[in-house]
Amino acid sequence: MYAWKTNLPSDLRVLKDEIEGHARDYGLDFYETIFEVIDADELHQIAAYGGFPTRYPHWSFGMSYEELKKSYDYGLSKIYEMVINNDPCYAYLMRCNHVMDQKLVMAHVYGHCDFFKNNQYFSHTSRKMMDEIANHATRIRGYVERYGEDLVEEFLDCCMSVDDLIDIHSTAIKRRGDHSTNALLGDAYPAQSEAGPVVGAAKEYMNWQRASSPATKSPESLDAPLHYPSEPMRDVLLFLLEHAPLTDWQRDILAIVRDESYYFRPQGQTKILNEGWASYWHSTIMTQKVLDSSELIDYADHHSGTMATNGRRLNPYKLGIELLRDVEYRWNTGRFGPEWDACDDLREKQNWNRPTGLGRQKIFEIRRIHNDITFIDHYLTPEFCMQHRLFSFAYQDHPGQFVIESREFQQIKQRLLFSLTNSGKPEIEVMDGNFRNRSELLLRHRFNGVDLKLSETREVLVNLQRLWRRPVHLETVVDGKPTLLSFDGNDHSMKSIGETDEQRRASASKSR
Repeated sequence: MYAWKTNLPSDLRVLKDEIEGHARDYGLDFYETIFEVIDADELHQIAAYGGFPTRYPHWSFGMSYEELKKSYDYGLSKIYEMVINNDPCYAYLMRCNHVMDQKLVMAHVYGHCDFFKNNQYFSHTSRKMMDEIANHATRIRGYVERYGEDLVEEFLDCCMSVDDLIDIHSTAIKRRGDHSTNALLGDAYPAQSEAGPVVGAAKEYMNWQRASSPATKSPESLDAPLHYPSEPMRDVLLFLLEHAPLTDWQRDILAIVRDESYYFRPQGQTKILNEGWASYWHSTIMTQKVLDSSELIDYADHHSGTMATNGRRLNPYKLGIELLRDVEYRWNTGRFGPEWDACDDLREKQNWNRPTGLGRQKIFEIRRIHNDITFIDHYLTPEFCMQHRLFSFAYQDHPGQFVIESREFQQIKQRLLFSLTNSGKPEIEVMDGNFRNRSELLLRHRFNGVDLKLSETREVLVNLQRLWRRPVHLETVVDGKPTLLSFDGNDHSMKSIGETDEQRRASASKSR
């Protein structure tokens, strides 16, 4: 068990108390925050585990550690802060940081802690996740001892490869009936105990079996193929928990992976707003309260490095803080509402000033109710895009490089929102667990104009087949044509939807 070293050196304890006091005076509201001072190598180890020092073992975390360590050793990157959404909040300070850096990190952390506690997209997350993840690790290590490292790791690989196939909106949108006992897990899968999964999923499956048995069906429907779920299901992992032929320990590991995926997902949904909020407050607290004149140059250097951007990559820190400042300025000067919207005099708008002092109140409201998509959708303006020289870009085959596609506001906004939808990941849903009446699994890709990467998709189908243990199919679009991708446990196949097997074989023989 990891032991927290919570005794800060006296100089850092003084700084912590001072900065915490300033943060509360500004109206920030957060759980108790515990800082630990660690070496760079320890920080890289913890960062590789997603911020949790007691997470279950897996080879992918070792790869993340090597990447972080080498990047730091070669001077390519440095982790200045890391904070965990928990009650109490835990944060790390690197021992080699200068005093100015420690001040900046503490101020930034308090911004994050306030966001974690008050933003609605984190409201469903467990506030004792540090303990829960330690329990998850203990259970998985127990399975390793009982069934062997190779077997457990192979199954864990399958689960982690599909850990993003969840319904990110299920915590806010009621999808099914009132038989849920665990809000975090969404709709049907009950809470877990340390001893292993409870039997709710099995009961759910047996209820479905009884409802679909010949004794409960009318004579005229006995020959009809059975389909489930009754409507498309976005939470693929929940469907597998309920219906895949898994052993108890496998079902428990899949539930653990799903638990942690739901915990981490809000961080992807709010990256721009969360980092912008924390950056806004470290900037405010540093420049108005705790920055010594002798530290000004170093602070400007490090802050500008954090905000740096380039033409190929959007910096969430920069976009978040600048858009929050823009909203604060607009609400302080009355640049909102019907009167502002109705004004079509450019010169009058440039000189507009209706002092309201509502800016700070407005950004606190934004912090509470928005994620990245709604934040940008509501508050990104043409004037902001012009001021910050935003543009959209796209790859063109002829020059063989990325080029500026447009500087039009709507195009920029749509491109940005598109990249943030579902955290930029494909949307996959379960269509039928009894496809072709053969207990095969049919999934559908909600096509949005971007083809799937076939090599990665095939790997995912392989892992889904290992979980389902029957052939798995995925409806998608390839080169503009509706296509069915399949894996039966041995071979991959691809055919246009509507095409018969005979036509597909004939076409394949002609191509040979």
